Amino acid sequence: MFPLNPESHTRIILVGKAASGKDHLRKRFEKQGFSFACTYTTRPPREGEENGEDYFFVHEEKAQELIDNGNFYEYVKFNGWIYGRTKKQFWEHNLFIMTPGGISQITEEDRKKSFIIYLDAPMDIRRTRLTNRHMPGDNLQRRIEADEIDFADFTDYDLRITNADF
Repeated sequence: MFPLNPESHTRIILVGKAASGKDHLRKRFEKQGFSFACTYTTRPPREGEENGEDYFFVHEEKAQELIDNGNFYEYVKFNGWIYGRTKKQFWEHNLFIMTPGGISQITEEDRKKSFIIYLDAPMDIRRTRLTNRHMPGDNLQRRIEADEIDFADFTDYDLRITNADF
């Protein structure tokens, strides 16, 4: 049984290493009527990504302005780029993709209202997917190593999906 309780959980947060299936699951939730909050990021867009649909691609100065003005609910620096969501997004949407660092910034009260799904795909599947992905400003080995550090000792989730076919 899927342990999501709509009366107590007001948001779903997807978390997983690169190429674990987060975007795939996000799109499935969107088809069910969930409202996805695009992440602000300073990283360059990948082939096929659209500004305002997949991410809000911003310059470093704009991201720093959002940080300095206290507009972000949570943000992280990952692989040299900033990723974050505004407070307004956190209250108006119910579907998010975050990192362990972002999840650690959620207040205790908001965590109780969040259902976190950890997509933990096997390394060989992820490596194949990443090999086929054009990643401007990044490379496969750097991404894998950064994820291993980011997810070391990560346990703050409600459901872990390890299905290799996901």
